[in-house]
Amino acid sequence: MADTKFKVTIITPDGTVYDNDNATMIIMNTAGGQMGIMANHVPVLASLLISQLRIKHDEGTDEIAAVNGGIMQFDGHTALITADSAEMPEKIDVERAQHAVERAKEEIKKAKKAHKQNELARAEVHLKRAVNRLKVSKFKHK
Repeated sequence: MADTKFKVTIITPDGTVYDNDNATMIIMNTAGGQMGIMANHVPVLASLLISQLRIKHDEGTDEIAAVNGGIMQFDGHTALITADSAEMPEKIDVERAQHAVERAKEEIKKAKKAHKQNELARAEVHLKRAVNRLKVSKFKHK
């Protein structure tokens, strides 16, 4: 019988955020839509969106990571996620993320009023990242 587990590693410019070799499935949002990967899946390379990355295990537990863009490379046995930034729920500073949401909303208002599309786009990305971090912060690994 084929092995049903595989390794998942999430790395950022700041270092390794997650490394576990007991995943049974990962679910992520890519530029092409939502994708689920299991062991022995055909090799794939996907561009990740700002979203949650769900890591499933045999024990019925899921782990969630806040991933803020990047690339997922899978070779059938290892998923390597190279992310711009990523955090596990227990590492997220909720108060800082809430302040980031407020700052981003204010920047969106200013950019809209001044008709500055580049600043608006940048502020919208900041808002997506902060909201993603807040959503993920609610999940705790059991």
